[in-house]
Amino acid sequence: MNDGEIFGVIDATRCPICGEANRCAVELARETGTLQSECWCMQADFSAALLSRVPEAARGASCVCARCAAATPR
Repeated sequence: MNDGEIFGVIDATRCPICGEANRCAVELARETGTLQSECWCMQADFSAALLSRVPEAARGASCVCARCAAATPR
């Protein structure tokens, strides 16, 4: 379990790898009901190496943060 998962519940606002805020515009719009600009991740490429680091329970439920995405070799 990491900081993005508390008592087995996925926090969609936290990176599933490092637990820091992922700043996901899609999730922010869902939570606040306020339309956001396009999320940074919509233009990002995520390597297989990066995606393999995401815990299975968080796949499709929480976004990786920009820092973790940039730190993983492509």
